[in-house]
Amino acid sequence: MNELTSAAGKSGDQPRARRVTANVSIGQYLIQRLQDYGIDHMFGIPGDYVLSLYSELEKSPINMIGCTREDCAGFAADSYARLNGMGALCVTYCVGGLSVCNSIAGAYAEKSPVVVVTGSPGLKERTRGALLHHMVRDFRTQYEVFEKFTIAGSELSDPLTAFSEIDRVLDACDRFKRPVYLEIPRDMVHVVPPVAHGYRGVVYENDQEATAEAVRETRQLLESAQKPVILAGVEVHRFGLQDELLRLADTAGIAIATTMLGKSVISERHPMFIGLYEGALGDQAVTQFVEESDLVLLLGAFLSDINLGIYTANLDPTRCVNATSEELRISHHHYHNVSLRDFLRGLCEAQLKPANRPIPESLSKIHTAAIDSEPGDGGLRTSWMIGRLNRTIDGDTIVIADVGDSLFAATELVIHERGEFLSPAYYTSMGFSVPAALGAATARPDHRVVVLVGDGAFQMTGQELSTLIRYQHNPIVIVLDNHGYGTERYLHAGQWEYNEIQPWDYGKVLGVYGGGRSHRVATELEFETALQEAWQQSDRPHLIHAELIEGDASNTLRNLAERMGENVARRPVT
Repeated sequence: MNELTSAAGKSGDQPRARRVTANVSIGQYLIQRLQDYGIDHMFGIPGDYVLSLYSELEKSPINMIGCTREDCAGFAADSYARLNGMGALCVTYCVGGLSVCNSIAGAYAEKSPVVVVTGSPGLKERTRGALLHHMVRDFRTQYEVFEKFTIAGSELSDPLTAFSEIDRVLDACDRFKRPVYLEIPRDMVHVVPPVAHGYRGVVYENDQEATAEAVRETRQLLESAQKPVILAGVEVHRFGLQDELLRLADTAGIAIATTMLGKSVISERHPMFIGLYEGALGDQAVTQFVEESDLVLLLGAFLSDINLGIYTANLDPTRCVNATSEELRISHHHYHNVSLRDFLRGLCEAQLKPANRPIPESLSKIHTAAIDSEPGDGGLRTSWMIGRLNRTIDGDTIVIADVGDSLFAATELVIHERGEFLSPAYYTSMGFSVPAALGAATARPDHRVVVLVGDGAFQMTGQELSTLIRYQHNPIVIVLDNHGYGTERYLHAGQWEYNEIQPWDYGKVLGVYGGGRSHRVATELEFETALQEAWQQSDRPHLIHAELIEGDASNTLRNLAERMGENVARRPVT
C-alpha cells in the first residue's frame, strides 16, 4: 500500500494516494483517509450508533480522545485543526451530533477544517417502522442541520459510492478549510464494497490569465505607492502561506499588521511586524500607520466588525487590494478564479521594487515584551497581568484566549512564533478556550499552553480540565474572575442582575478532577508568585484564580467602551 509523504494543510499540496482497497471496509477506508491528511487524534464521546466505528478506531493508529461533552470535543477538534492542518471528531446520532453544532458553526465561520464523523441508525432497522431512539423528526434531520454550516457532506449508505464520497468530502475540507460532515449508518461500518477503488484526487484549476493580470495591476499600484502596508488575516495561516507573506514583505520592504483574528499568523517579534490593526480600539500608532497608507494589501483577512474595531476602521476601498481564498478585489476591479496562494506567489516573483517606508520607533518596540512595574500589594488589574505574562511566554508557548476581556486583553500580548495564538475572535463563542487547550496540547505536546478565560466562560466548559488531566497535559489556566459577564457590564450601563453568576472557588475543581495545582490570587505579588511557580512546575496543570479589582477592564476594552458612546457603562475603577 502506498502511503502519503505529507499531510494536507501542512504542505499546502493536495494529497495523492493509490490505495489497495480489496477487503477494506467503509469504516477502515475512512480511517485510512483521515490518516492521509495527518489526523493522528480524534475527539468525541461514544454512543451505540457509532460503537462499531469506535472499535475500528481503537484498532487503528488514530488515538481517540474522550471528552466530557460533545461541544467540547468540537472546540478541541477545531483547535487541533488550526495547529495540525485538519482535525476530526466522532459522535453518535443527534444527541451527540446536535450537541456539537455550535462548535462546528464556529469552525465554519473561522475556516477551521474539521471533519465531523457521526453514526446513525442502521439501514435495515429503519425499515421496521418503529421509532428509533435519538431521532428528532426523520432520519435526515441531523444531515440537513449540518448542511447549513459544513462545506460538504455525505451519508455513506451506498457501498458503490462510499469510498469516492469520502474522498470528495475530505478533498473539500482540505481545499476550503471549512468543516465537513460524514454520516455512517451503523450497519455500514463493516461493509466491504464489491468494486475496486482508486483515489485520484481532484484537480482545481485557477485562471492563470486572470492571476497574471491581477499580479500586474497590483505591481503597478505598489510601484507607485509611497506608503504601502500589508494587513494580514487568518487565512494566511489556514492555507499555510506564512513563508510567502514574509518573502513578499522582505523583498518589497512592506510592513505587516494583522487583524485580531489573524493575530500570530507570523511571529510578532519579526522586524517587519508593526502590531494589530483594530481601528480606533487598538494602538493609535498602528492605526495611524495603516490608515495613512496609500495602498493596503489585505491578504486573507476577514472584514468583520471585531477585526474592523467595531466599525471604527477607516480603510478606503479604492486604496485596497483585498485578496482572500474566495475573492480578489483591486479597488473596484473584481477577479475570479484566482487563488490566494497563486496570487501571493505571483507577487513574490514579480521582482517588486522595495518601498523603503520606514517603521517608526514607536512601532518597532512592539517586538520587545512589555515590562510593567514591579509587583506590589495592590489589587489585580487585567492589563498589568498581561504585562507580567509578556515577560514569561516564549517560543514554545501557545496562548488561547476566550471571548470577552480575555480576548481584548490578549491582544496586548506579543506572541513569539507563528500560529501560536488561538481565539474565536470572529464567531466569538464563549467556552472555547479550555477544550481548545485540549486540542492544542494534543497537537503540540512539546508546547506549554496558557489559557486566558473569564469566570463566566469557565463555568460553561471548564470541566474539560478533567480530560486534560486524564491525558497528562499541563496547561496554565488563568481564570479572570470579575464575578460574571464583565465585558457586558462595561458596554451597557446599569447594575444588571443578569450579568452576575454564582461565585465558585475555582481552584477546588482540580481536587475533584484528581490532579494539578491551584492558586488563588488577589494581589500583584500573589499573581507573580503563582505565575512563576506554575511556569517552573511544568509537570502538572495549574489553575490561577485571579480575583480582579472591582470594575477592572483591559486597556483595549476601555478603548472599546469609549467608542460605544452613550450605551457605554463607565464603571468606577478603585
